Amino acid sequence: MENVVITVSRQYGCGGRELATILAKKLNVKLYDKQIIHLAAAKLGINDLSEEELKELENTVEPMTLTYVPFHSFGNHAGESSRGMFIAEAGVIRRLANDGPCVILGRSADYVLEDEPNHFSIFVCASDEYREKRGKIVYEGKTLKELNQENDKRARYYNYYTGKKWGDPANYDLVVNTSSGSLDEIADAIINYIKTIKK
Repeated sequence: MENVVITVSRQYGCGGRELATILAKKLNVKLYDKQIIHLAAAKLGINDLSEEELKELENTVEPMTLTYVPFHSFGNHAGESSRGMFIAEAGVIRRLANDGPCVILGRSADYVLEDEPNHFSIFVCASDEYREKRGKIVYEGKTLKELNQENDKRARYYNYYTGKKWGDPANYDLVVNTSSGSLDEIADAIINYIKTIKK
């Protein structure tokens, strides 16, 4: 496990962020999440946008086009595009992975690092019932419909930039369902599995 970089992709509302946090803690490695977007923005020379504005810039992908990436305008940032953010984030992800073992959450990191021998990718999902319950308790009353809308955004972004289907088991080393069992137990099972196949 000394050199393994774990990437975690997840359905919204399934506990993927918490699972990634637990994995990083158990392995005593860094977890990279929203830091990636800020590092990418700095790489592009963007330093005056809020995190929400950066996320909007990052996720602006037209759902019905295959060849055109829209340019997004934030005042002085006219002409900066989602594609630019994706490329910058990919560079940041590769650098972080080269720095040592870590857990990277989201941002199509599984695709960016797919050719790295020390990389292990996970997709985290859960039943609608489990996600709906967590939506009410953990996500400030979000409905299943709202959770699924976020999933649609994630899928559109991933499919657009990778040419692959978000959530397709063939794209990941392991798919885990968090609907039953504690996240702590699931994290232990993932670590044992990785140790077994990375011998």
